[in-house]
Amino acid sequence: MFRYFPTNYVWSLSVSIAMNCGGQIGEVDQISAPLADIAKEGDDAGTEKLFWSWVNFADSLAERAEKEVAAQHPLSAGPLYHRASVYYFVAERMQSRDFGPRKEAYRKSVEAMKAAIEHNRYRAEYVEIPYEDASFPAIFTWPEGNPPEGGWPVMVYCNGLDSMKELLFTSGLPTELSRRGVATLCVDQPGTGAALRERDMHAIHDSERWAGAAIDYLETRPDVNAERIGMSGVSLGGYYAPRAAAFEKRFKLCAVWGANYNWGELQKRRLQREGENPVPHYWDHVQWVFGKESRDEFMAFAPSMTLEGVVEEITVPFLVTHGEDDRQIPMEFATPEYENAVNSPDRHWKLFSTVEGGSSHAGSDNESVPANYIADWVSDRL
Repeated sequence: MFRYFPTNYVWSLSVSIAMNCGGQIGEVDQISAPLADIAKEGDDAGTEKLFWSWVNFADSLAERAEKEVAAQHPLSAGPLYHRASVYYFVAERMQSRDFGPRKEAYRKSVEAMKAAIEHNRYRAEYVEIPYEDASFPAIFTWPEGNPPEGGWPVMVYCNGLDSMKELLFTSGLPTELSRRGVATLCVDQPGTGAALRERDMHAIHDSERWAGAAIDYLETRPDVNAERIGMSGVSLGGYYAPRAAAFEKRFKLCAVWGANYNWGELQKRRLQREGENPVPHYWDHVQWVFGKESRDEFMAFAPSMTLEGVVEEITVPFLVTHGEDDRQIPMEFATPEYENAVNSPDRHWKLFSTVEGGSSHAGSDNESVPANYIADWVSDRL
């Protein structure tokens, strides 16, 4: 992964996320160059300065986009809104939950993405997924042209620990699936995105509950083939997606973007500062995501986040991908996800090398490589 900040993995990861989701290198450099010295002080120090550097630049792009709209140049406005949305998200996801300005940045990011969808004429729409006594939002995106007879095959695509549906939508996988005739439902499942930030819905270990709700929704759409629905997830979604496919038998396949076999056990190593964290203020963040009042309460819950005895229940085609240079999830927490899925009739393991790309966590060095590989594997089967 490109280390814009050589001594700061977390901040460099944000740069990579921005670039993979549509950011421009010149703009990202303008945003990041003033942060070079403070980045040396660690993950948490200076995050407020980081926030305003990204947000102020995003504001300038949104203002330019509004001028293009006023001049009746929507196709020029669209890319500006897109990049503004990504930059707002990068700023927001790096902050503590108690940092007040993050709420406004999140609102701006969503509004900018909705404007980007409109003005870029993306084939996408915001939808609501009824779930228990509430609902969570998602973005549904579909291939060009009319649906085939019976409707589009579709992948439910879920977040990890700290992503959101808009970053999933811009990550490359939905676009590559669409090019191959497969629709995508990018979800803000409980514990992520708007479900957490606006609806106080916390993450749960039994992901089949909200994944089943996503299928329930898709079954109501006449443009979807309810017999051809798959499941995918990125990063911590490498736990959520297999768990969902194991116990929600309506899924016809599962494709994992970054293995995550025993995330609960991994938290013990995080306590010992082994491996890299995905966000600053890590322990506060995981307590927020899972609705726990203390680190001790979270650590008591964490052992439930394991795929031991779970992947054995997967009875559909199963793809596990991982990067050889993943600094967050070591290989010993990756290979068992494939090796123990003994009841999958069509299981595949793919390790992305540094030579081919996609070798960092969730392909953050080059998302196009795993996005194309996963899309090919899915379209060959779904």
